[in-house]
Amino acid sequence: MTERFPRPWRRRPGRLATGHGGPDARFGARLLAGTALTALAAVPFSLALVLVESHWAPLHRLDQGVAERLHRSALDHPGWVRVLDFLTHVAWGPATMRILVAGVVVWLLWRRAYRLAAWAAVTATAGGLVGLLVKNVVERARPHLPDPVSHAPGFSFPSGHSMTAVTSCAVLLLVMLPLVPRAWRPVPWVLAAVAVLGVGYTRVALGVHWVSDVVGGWLLGVAVVTATVLAFEAWRGDVGRPRTTPAEGLEPEITTEDPEPAGRSGSR
Repeated sequence: MTERFPRPWRRRPGRLATGHGGPDARFGARLLAGTALTALAAVPFSLALVLVESHWAPLHRLDQGVAERLHRSALDHPGWVRVLDFLTHVAWGPATMRILVAGVVVWLLWRRAYRLAAWAAVTATAGGLVGLLVKNVVERARPHLPDPVSHAPGFSFPSGHSMTAVTSCAVLLLVMLPLVPRAWRPVPWVLAAVAVLGVGYTRVALGVHWVSDVVGGWLLGVAVVTATVLAFEAWRGDVGRPRTTPAEGLEPEITTEDPEPAGRSGSR
């Protein structure tokens, strides 16, 4: 006996059958995993924000004690203050970091690595905007110390210098690592760590931020970078490229003549 009507659960000809391993299912899984990892990365910053807003006594004592000790040291060593001022405003300052990132973006555009350039620009820009937004929402006052050795405008939490250092160093590392010989790759990681930690120290030592401001800036910067990296990795999966690790950089193909996927030049 033949069937006169097709069963409703049968697949119709021409309809994409994704199944558990199809592209739609894989993309959905990547989106879900990316959302979960981004939320997880934001948990430490959220905890720091709650502790700051609730005026948690142990954190307050830590902030106050470190600020007072470093301030006394700064008053006793004016030459060291000048070094700290140079490091925080010139060597590791936000303007220097942004110029370096802008230079990398221009170089990527010249190499026709348009998506990687977009990732670098979006990461740096998003970091600055998110940090400014949180500052104006929290409205935490900066330290008020007797005989201050430095001044800074605006609110205190999170530290914009610290957040910019994290996002900028992440961009520089993840873009440029493929160009560094494997034997030398620990060097840029060490340089980035020194810059990030050094910026945080200068902000507290100069009396313009609390320790918790610096830690909050680091944590928020990590959350922003995590979110944009996951988005970039999702694109790599969509075009059939293998996942990378931080030790490889975001796009190892940058060392080739044309880092864009073959056959996709028309979609640029």
